[in-house]
Amino acid sequence: MNHKLPTLIVIAGPTASGKTAAAISLAQHFNTVVVSADSRQFFREMSIGTAKPTPEELATVPHYFINSHSITEPFSVGDFEREGMKLLTKLFEKRNVVIMAGGSGLYIRAITEGFDELPTADPNIRERLNQELATNGITALQERLNEVDPIYYNEADINNPQRVIRALEVYEATGNPISSYRKAKVNQRPFNIIKYGLDLPREELYDRINKRVDVMIQDGLIDEVAALVPFRQYNALNTVGYSELFDFFDGKTDIDTAIALIKQNTRRFAKRQLTWFRKDKDIIWASPNMVLTLAKS
Repeated sequence: MNHKLPTLIVIAGPTASGKTAAAISLAQHFNTVVVSADSRQFFREMSIGTAKPTPEELATVPHYFINSHSITEPFSVGDFEREGMKLLTKLFEKRNVVIMAGGSGLYIRAITEGFDELPTADPNIRERLNQELATNGITALQERLNEVDPIYYNEADINNPQRVIRALEVYEATGNPISSYRKAKVNQRPFNIIKYGLDLPREELYDRINKRVDVMIQDGLIDEVAALVPFRQYNALNTVGYSELFDFFDGKTDIDTAIALIKQNTRRFAKRQLTWFRKDKDIIWASPNMVLTLAKS
């Protein structure tokens, strides 16, 4: 720790682990703000299915990168790194501590470590892969990704077609897996970084996920997704909680099955998030109730 520098406190962890509440408690204690690193909460049109902080929670402390973009606007992890670093520079002019919270490991890494510039792929490769997706579905592309880049396969959200196609196009264009473009040495940031991971027993986490999905349905998730059907071609909507209900509206499944699949796929997503975060040796794991105590010390 360089005590002359400001500090970014990161609250990471799987979905439904209590990141929002922990981040707000920390922000209130340090009289500061929360920067979201959740790749779905950026989008204004997606609220219930992304478990955004409630209006009451948003009113307690200032939040950034919540409702900041539209699903119609391309917004990559590289864009987040650039915009996020500019924002932090501005925030640290008046604050010694800023809280970052989210479950998107790639986006947290973008701020805390940075990335090598990824090569530009031939548009023809992307078009061909998109055609394969439309014809054969995502499973075949997922299996190919597992063959050529098992590291990325085991860390990324492979249910997101955009991520899978991007990884495959980089491999086909260069012969190198996308995971090889991580920096061997992280970018030096002009602030201290402390990372906390929220640790819950697996059964408790899965129970929280199942109950959260039930609450989402009660709060109107089905209507939210129905209103987004005309926009379903946008990549932001290729995500858990939305894809399953699109299949319901297409008549591919019934509503009870769709809800059960949302729960199942969310649990699988949480497992992948944990796999990602467990590999980060800088994360201090603690229960949600212990994070504030540790941060104060």
